[in-house]
Amino acid sequence: MVKVTAQMVKELRAATGAGPRDCKNILQETDGDVQKAIEMLKEKGMAKAAKKLVSGRPMKEGRIEMYQHFNNRLGVLVEVNCETDFVAATEGFQTFCRNIAIHVASSSASYVSRDDIPKELLEQKEAEQLKLAMDEGKPENIAQKIVEGRMKKFFDEEVLMEQEFIKDDSKTISDLLREVVAVVGENMKITRFARFELGETAPKEEVEE
Repeated sequence: MVKVTAQMVKELRAATGAGPRDCKNILQETDGDVQKAIEMLKEKGMAKAAKKLVSGRPMKEGRIEMYQHFNNRLGVLVEVNCETDFVAATEGFQTFCRNIAIHVASSSASYVSRDDIPKELLEQKEAEQLKLAMDEGKPENIAQKIVEGRMKKFFDEEVLMEQEFIKDDSKTISDLLREVVAVVGENMKITRFARFELGETAPKEEVEE
């Protein structure tokens, strides 16, 4: 059996944010295999992650991540919060922030979550889609299902947490967040983002020129 050293524990903590005792135990269990230890910590943490996401504990630490496209025509700022400065300094947390910034640069998201969408806009969208379905001659019960489907498409396009992750379309951004929370061991939140593209605010005729 491989002897678990303080350096190995330190490296695993840096990658996951897990406590020193948990890191030492899992390294002993995996015979010093750090990658396997990360995976096992992730699996064991998933059940706890759901509770942490609704824990309501304050998240005043974190990171402002910036991404700038190679041609300097597109830039993104993302704020991701967590509970402690220790987790904010971990590789896992910083990689997550970087991935979110890259995703925002490639997506058309307007809101972090559904809760950020103005109630008036949602009501207007639903009313428009219902009228459209009824004008198409659909029965009311069928029209309601059509509205649900079209609103889901709207959420998938406009809400960051519900979009498929640009690097792995088998998971949403919400899924990715839960996975990282499970690994780092504390709550996290994508608080806000801003995406800037050169020329997007210019008059249409100027852009065409």
